[in-house]
Amino acid sequence: MSGHSKWSTIKRKKGAADAKRGVIFSKISREITVAARDGGDDINYNPRLRTAVMKAKENNMPTNNIERAIKRGTGNLDGVVYEEITHEGYGPGGVAIMIHCLTDNKNRTTSEIRSQFTKNNGNLGESGCVSYMFDRKGIFILGSGNYTEDDIMELLIDHGIEDVKIEDENIVVTTPTDAFNDISDILKENNYNTILSEITFIPKNLTKLDEKKANQCLKLIEGLEDCEDVQNVYSNYDISDEIMNKISEEQ
Repeated sequence: MSGHSKWSTIKRKKGAADAKRGVIFSKISREITVAARDGGDDINYNPRLRTAVMKAKENNMPTNNIERAIKRGTGNLDGVVYEEITHEGYGPGGVAIMIHCLTDNKNRTTSEIRSQFTKNNGNLGESGCVSYMFDRKGIFILGSGNYTEDDIMELLIDHGIEDVKIEDENIVVTTPTDAFNDISDILKENNYNTILSEITFIPKNLTKLDEKKANQCLKLIEGLEDCEDVQNVYSNYDISDEIMNKISEEQ
């Protein structure tokens, strides 16, 4: 996840997702298929599949679509064979960008990603050039409810959480990846209003951008996210609320 505020970034991405639901379903379906292929169809013993199915349900993906994607992964239905690749590079202002892809044609995917970097004042780099700038973590964002930051801390303190804080009136919980599923179960059992849950890459440090660079960077990231083979884009940009609001008003 990228940006100065996890929640503001999610709101931007969610708006794009709502407008392109068919594309989102396609990307989630690919993730489910690959997860089932690599780890089997039992979500109790396949954490990656479990997370993918959770994401599908959060996006209101039909159950039939989920089941078909799992069957394609286990070989019970014919389907395309996808390969995982990660590209890394730099955006405007020196922002670090990491792109996770699932593709049936590496050359096509690389060409599309290189084109987006070139058109939007970025540079596609070598493997490893920015990945060291990120940590892989679990994230839960809890919406409003009859509970506080201290309530969440007390509930989860013995289950390996790393951080609990308020962002834009929502509670953001950060966890190690190996604690993600257990914490997900606890939040569900206690009926917490979970707006989003995912395993993501969090930047260790942020790169501040002025309005011009921020505009360019967001266009690059949106262009990358629109690529069919791109599953996730991670970045370390830092854009102030004032600049983010101004950009939103101009769009």
